[in-house]
Amino acid sequence: MNPLPAKTKAHRVCELTGNTPVNRELFRLEFAWPGPAPRAGQFFMVKPRRSGVFLARPISAASWSPPQSGSRALHFLIARRGRGTEELTRLRPGEEAELTGPLGNAWLDFLSPPASGERPARVALAGGGIGIAPLHSLLTGEPPGLVFDVYAGFRTGFTGPDERDLLLGPALLKAAKLVIATEDGSEGLRGRIPGFLDPAPYAAVCACGPEPMLQAVAALCKTAGIPCFVSLERRMACGVGACLGCTVRTPAGNRRCCADGPIFRAEEVFP
Repeated sequence: MNPLPAKTKAHRVCELTGNTPVNRELFRLEFAWPGPAPRAGQFFMVKPRRSGVFLARPISAASWSPPQSGSRALHFLIARRGRGTEELTRLRPGEEAELTGPLGNAWLDFLSPPASGERPARVALAGGGIGIAPLHSLLTGEPPGLVFDVYAGFRTGFTGPDERDLLLGPALLKAAKLVIATEDGSEGLRGRIPGFLDPAPYAAVCACGPEPMLQAVAALCKTAGIPCFVSLERRMACGVGACLGCTVRTPAGNRRCCADGPIFRAEEVFP
């Protein structure tokens, strides 16, 4: 896949309109975005306008609203992991950031809704930790003909209803089926999502999260003969495929996570 045509993406200086802590390490940021609407699974390169880092950070769009007065509310879930994301989580409403996007491919490039009159296709969405963000965006759009069951895994349970609502959001909470698992058993089922996911009843599985989880989900789907699509995370410099800094190794050769992904068929990256 080639980098997206210029008309499908934009570079804008955007005002932060909200920064809500989900917990000590995770934040929900809202920007006023006047550019083109993303598609579920796409990402943005995001960098505070006043920054001590050179490169923007790739962040998947979690949800967005219809445009009002020329801009739409664009939401991100950002985990504090290093200097760049630390800067983003410290932004306050009224401050500005540079956003470039939407970038990359989308879930619906891989999912085919059934023809009119056919039964809806049931799809499993498996998210680990902050990996639920690009899955959240898929439910936001509610593609016709697709029914989603969500499997969400976390290390520990929620500290309260506010954290639960901010992390899952209204889209995941209204999924046809919602399975929550925590490694310590403090919320939902005890264990990890691959231990509770049976791909057999599904037309496809979409997954995003830590790579060991993606490998385990991909192996389950391979055994069951069910298509599996995974959204990968890589360090990126440009976001448009020019720098070759986000290489994904596949049996067919190296590919770029930003321009050829971030979504791949599981067998491409976990043969």
